[in-house]
Amino acid sequence: MTTAVPGPDGLPRCAWALGSEEMLAYHDDEWGFPVHDDRRLFEKVCLEGFQSGLSWLTILRKRPAFREAFADFDMEVVARFDASDVDRLLADTRIIRHRGKIEAAINNAGRALELVAEQGSLASYLWGFEPSAAELGEPQSLTTSPASVALSKDLKRRGWKFVGPTTMFALMQAMGLVNDHALGCVTREQVAQARARLPRPA
Repeated sequence: MTTAVPGPDGLPRCAWALGSEEMLAYHDDEWGFPVHDDRRLFEKVCLEGFQSGLSWLTILRKRPAFREAFADFDMEVVARFDASDVDRLLADTRIIRHRGKIEAAINNAGRALELVAEQGSLASYLWGFEPSAAELGEPQSLTTSPASVALSKDLKRRGWKFVGPTTMFALMQAMGLVNDHALGCVTREQVAQARARLPRPA
C-alpha cells in the first residue's frame, strides 16, 4: 500500500511530488484534478507521449516551450503542421527533439479533430473511459488498467500514435479520470471533491 509522506509544510503528500518545487506545485495544483477542456486534454495526450522513457520533471520544465512550439496545442493549427514545421521542431533545443514523437503529435491532432467531429468533444470521448472504483486497486499500485488498455486499443484503431496502455493510464491519472493520489495525501480529498462536482461530459 502506498501512503503519503510529510511535505515541506508538514502536510502529507504523494512521495513522488517532493523531489522539486515544480513537482510539488504540479502535484498540489494539477495532477488528478478533473480536466474537460479539449485543448488541455490534447496537450496532456501529447506531453504524456513525449514523456515516454523520460522523467515527468523534464517535460514539466519544458512545458512552456512545448506550448509555444505547438501553438498552445491548438488541434486545428497543429494538424496543419507540415514537413517544414517538423524541421523547425527538430531544431528547437527547448523541447524533446524526437522525430517520431513530434510526428505523432501532429498526426494525433488530425485524429483528434476527427474524433471531435464524431463525438462532439475530446472530453466526452475520454471521460467515456472513466473506470469504476472496483476496477482499480490501491492508489499508485497500477501502471495500466483495463480502461487504459481499452482506451489505447481504441485510439490506435483510430490511427493515434504513442498512446500505449501505460501512457494512457498516466493520462487518466493526470486528467482526473482516476484519483490516484496516495492514501492520506492532502490533495486526494481535494481531487475527490472536484471529481464529485464535475458534470460528466455528455
